[in-house]
Amino acid sequence: MSHYFFIIFITENVDKLMDQNKNNKKDSPFIQFLPFQHLITEDQKEKIVLSSFLEEYSRKEIIFSQGVNIDNIAFVLSGLVKISRELRKGKNIILRIAQPGTILGLSSVFTDEVFNYTASAIDNVLIGYVNRKVFSDIVKDNGAFGFEITKQMGLDNAYITSRLSSLLYKQLPGRVSDIILYFAQEIYKSNTFNIPLTRQELAELAGTTKESLIRTLSEFNHDKIISLNRNTLSIISLNIIQTLSRLG
Repeated sequence: MSHYFFIIFITENVDKLMDQNKNNKKDSPFIQFLPFQHLITEDQKEKIVLSSFLEEYSRKEIIFSQGVNIDNIAFVLSGLVKISRELRKGKNIILRIAQPGTILGLSSVFTDEVFNYTASAIDNVLIGYVNRKVFSDIVKDNGAFGFEITKQMGLDNAYITSRLSSLLYKQLPGRVSDIILYFAQEIYKSNTFNIPLTRQELAELAGTTKESLIRTLSEFNHDKIISLNRNTLSIISLNIIQTLSRLG
């Protein structure tokens, strides 16, 4: 199952998970929603079931903090999750917005690591957890499953590399255009959407100050590149946004 179809699968079946979670709050397995489940044995599925549970988080609630040990692999099953990293002098940068289908903590599969970022709920979020050691052992013992998980880790690393390259080398209009395209094409699949972040959080996503972010959005709005009404953003000139993103 590809990452894209896993996202669709989770979205269409999350109500079942919610009902399951209500019936058995802490110990509800979500094995039927695990990506690449067709590659693991019945014995391995049972180990996952016994070590998995669900947790619900409210808007702005911290899911885990930077620097804590990774005891469980986290699967985003519903809602949006802000992935941020604290830099020097208390500054924060938002690395990505994790949507349903995202797996958090994969870096710990092969090494004992702590989370190098903080995850917090943007809206109501449902997370499925699997014990890290159980998951790691299955990855190491099952070549086909391990290959798919390793491939997913590579995709995650490639995305972070692309994000950092954007922050380091693109001018602010290019970085803001990247964010607009990310929400429109990756998160909402629509050229009109409600921005789920505050202006300060948008600035942290763009690697700039709140004032500079607001000024750039205002210029885009004035030039009729976008239409911005409070938190509702519509792309008017997709071609210009794509050009700004490409040229940086």
